Amino acid sequence: MSRFIPSRAYEWPTLILLCITYLLWGCFTYYASTLGSILTILCLAPIITLHSSLQHETLHIIEPKSKLLGQSLVFPAIGFFIPYIRFRDTHLAHHVNEYLTDPYDDPESYYLCKTIWATQPRWVQKVLTFNNTLIGRILIGPCIGQIAFMHQDFKAILKGDTSILKAWLIHAISVACVLWGLLTYTTIGMGTYILACYCGLSILKIRTYLEHRAHENMNDRSVIIEDRGLLSFLFLNNNYHAAHHAQPQIPWYNLPLFFNENRSKFINKKHNYSYPNYKTIFSKYMFQAKETVPHPLWSIENRNDR
Repeated sequence: MSRFIPSRAYEWPTLILLCITYLLWGCFTYYASTLGSILTILCLAPIITLHSSLQHETLHIIEPKSKLLGQSLVFPAIGFFIPYIRFRDTHLAHHVNEYLTDPYDDPESYYLCKTIWATQPRWVQKVLTFNNTLIGRILIGPCIGQIAFMHQDFKAILKGDTSILKAWLIHAISVACVLWGLLTYTTIGMGTYILACYCGLSILKIRTYLEHRAHENMNDRSVIIEDRGLLSFLFLNNNYHAAHHAQPQIPWYNLPLFFNENRSKFINKKHNYSYPNYKTIFSKYMFQAKETVPHPLWSIENRNDR
């Protein structure tokens, strides 16, 4: 196991990829007027997706060894929408595997409690059901996720949570710095850039769409997608998600090898939750919800019994 987990804080493959990402981001924004809005968005969206994946990689691999280095590497809010500190804190809470998909204790769960679901207006139920299709997750998923995320955070702020308030204030400063840089040194329009950020988040929703399912056994809740194409690269091999949850300290470039050497552990006939590639997922779930929005195993009664 140790051979998959480097002891150094300076992850050269990740550092090199970060440098390339920032370089491409700078080039595409600088030459935006030459490229035109559509081509600029097509170029920037995957770069912003990759930066989000690098943030995820950094919080697991670099920041535990060097907090200052980790945060400084990925802190520029080029994706605009999600404060890095809040992403870090909620994502680490998500990694308590026994709570995976729990609509109360998993901050990244897309499920609702059955009791709460029953109280929602019909139009809300229809919107959330559409969001449970892949096309819905791509088109409106970023908007729904952002609204829910900010709603929960601002409720906590109003209740006096100063740590969340601090995270959003730091994020606002970071966004202001990025905006200043874009307006001062590049030729991109703000409408074009914001749309590129939204599209980048839409691509990321392809990864999160199938990451977890409701299951009584926590070891059978995370997916394996055996894809090594462009999406797998943009997600930094996090499509091997069950392997990532088993050993989150393994860096992206070692994750496929770790999975291959432990394949029978992650793919079994009894509770198989795996797909051969993203093409299969698009074919199966583009217009069909993979599961219901109300969690089939959790309710208010479950939570009260804990």
